[in-house]
This record gives sequence, structure tokens and C-alpha cells, in this order.
Amino acid sequence: MAIEIVYQDDAIVVLNKPSGLLSVPGRGADKQDCLSSRVQAVFPDALVVHRLDMATSGLLVFARSLAHQRSLGNAFAAREVHKRYVAIVSGLLTTPIDDWYTIDLPIIVDWPNRPLRIIDHTLGKPSTTRYRSLQANTQDNTTRVELEPVTGRSHQLRVHLQALGHPILGDTLYAPTSVASQAPRLLLHATQIRFNHPSHGTPMEFDCPAGF
Repeated sequence: MAIEIVYQDDAIVVLNKPSGLLSVPGRGADKQDCLSSRVQAVFPDALVVHRLDMATSGLLVFARSLAHQRSLGNAFAAREVHKRYVAIVSGLLTTPIDDWYTIDLPIIVDWPNRPLRIIDHTLGKPSTTRYRSLQANTQDNTTRVELEPVTGRSHQLRVHLQALGHPILGDTLYAPTSVASQAPRLLLHATQIRFNHPSHGTPMEFDCPAGF
């Protein structure tokens, strides 16, 4: 089973995860095929550093030693890893093209409906997303947006865009059926990741354009 390698050296492997593939194994025999097992078949020393939702595509970094995994994990915890995503959302955003705006809405697990998340101003964890409009499509009534998560909550981008009134096309968890059915997959892709190399500290940047 092929994997798309964006970059590799003796410390890290950067890959482009396809939509519909788990980042790590789930529970049950039918959830064992995932990017981490495919990567480890080629790089037996590869260790998981972070994850993407199964429906999300794009850049994922694996470490090739425990020390490098720890270093990258600490960088994520300190918010020293910067990621950007592209999505196509329902509706036309009223914000000017290319101007950055911020969504600050606290997120919590919707326990009766796990794995869904919801906005909860009392119990939710602080969650921040920066976003900007890239292109409006008046014919389809959609907008192409760029997203920069400041925090890293599960489903954060999907929940924040839903709360903004602009759910992502193809989102079967958070979008109404009319929006979810507008695309054959979730139109959310991790396009860029920046961090300092865990071995020598050199700033690294990887880009992977969305296929939509």
C-alpha cells in the first residue's frame, strides 16, 4: 500500500495523508490499516508525533527515534509548530479577501454524542483559530478559506467553521446533509507545516497543495 513521502531524513519522515485513512490504528480488526502502520512497514523506526482526522488529508510528521519524538512533542505543546489548512466552506464569507480574523470559541466533548465536539462557554477548553478568505465562488455559494489553528483541539477547525455558520463541504459530522453531500469527501487539507528540525534546529517548512 503506497504512501506519499514528502520528505525524509534520519530524524523525521513527512507524508501526505489521504482522506479516508486513519492516522493511527483504531479499535477492531477493520481499523488496523492506517498511515502509521503503512509508514512503519517502510520505516520501522517511525513514531507518531501528531494526528489528522480520518477524513482530513495533508501533511503529517513522524519521528525516527524516541528523542526526536519527544523533541517534536514538546514543540507541539509549546505551540512552536505552525500548521495551515485549506478548506472549502458553505456560503460566502463577508470578510475581505486575504484579511486574517480570529475565532475564539471554547470546545468540549459532546459526551452523549461522542466523538462529536460542541462549543461550551462554561466548560469548554480555550480554542483559537485564525482564518482568512482566499476565494469566493458566487456560482456555488462557497468560499475557499485558509486556516491556522493556534490551539489543537480535536475537530477544532470543523467545529469553529460550523459555529461561524460556514460548515465545511463534505463534513458528515458537523454539516447539514445538504452541505455534507456537496463533496465526496471532507474538503479540509493540511497544506503547510513549519517547525525546527529536532536534530539540528534548522527551521523546516513543508507545503502540500490541496487536491481540490
